[in-house]
Amino acid sequence: MQGGYYASAAGMVTQFNRLDIIANNLANVNTTAFKQDDVVIGDFMRLYKDARDELPNQDNTKDAAKFLNRTVSRVPRIDEEYTNYSLGNLDKSTNSLDFALSREGLFFAVKTPQGVRLTRDGSFTLNDDGKLVTKQGYEVLQDDYFKTNNTIEFNVEENIIHTDKNGQFYTNLPNSSKMSIGAKLFIAQPTNMKELQKEGDNLYVYKDIDKLAPLQESDAVLQGFLEKSNVNAVKMMTQLIETNRLVGMYQKAMDTQMNDMNRDAIEKIAKKS
Repeated sequence: MQGGYYASAAGMVTQFNRLDIIANNLANVNTTAFKQDDVVIGDFMRLYKDARDELPNQDNTKDAAKFLNRTVSRVPRIDEEYTNYSLGNLDKSTNSLDFALSREGLFFAVKTPQGVRLTRDGSFTLNDDGKLVTKQGYEVLQDDYFKTNNTIEFNVEENIIHTDKNGQFYTNLPNSSKMSIGAKLFIAQPTNMKELQKEGDNLYVYKDIDKLAPLQESDAVLQGFLEKSNVNAVKMMTQLIETNRLVGMYQKAMDTQMNDMNRDAIEKIAKKS
């Protein structure tokens, strides 16, 4: 079996995986506050330079050569997957319970059946009990949640709701236009963004989230705004076309290895015999 066949197959699998990520980005181009995923495609020389100082065998030996041949592919492969947390466009909304965060690396905290999660999607609403919830019905947390287990709740008489840039709510007194201080949004700032894991529903899992202190002065909360997805649809379509072409090239290479070269070899052997 020709080694080139396996190399082409490995390259095709890499592009299939990249294709899945591109398709998911395009599917969420209109999802509020969605963050684009991407991959780093590594080749043999780059991977070798990154790992050569950590090889378990002495350099310039047969054992070292065998180790490299076993563990490092000589075809492009996905070396790393990551999420691009850059800020999306901020659009004005007609809903006073829509919120956006104008800085990267900040998140709202919400309560789900699986535990506390983080999100950038601030398209909130009030449920039948007057609690501030996400579109999926997850309760939005206030800044002292880990001490009091309190979520954010309004009564029917509080029909005027304002929020400052730090997430502090102000509501009107009953039958009055005078404002009083209410709850405050839990604005989280993870110290290590690489520890965030996407869970679906625009939620992120963060290890040891109960130890995460709320940011008291974020200066980033915008009431009546929503953050759009940071996916560039034109760029994604270009990458989609590029990936499809690469898949076709690898397929052609596999076909050449298995059919054309084998056919030539068989014909030459038949002539000699």
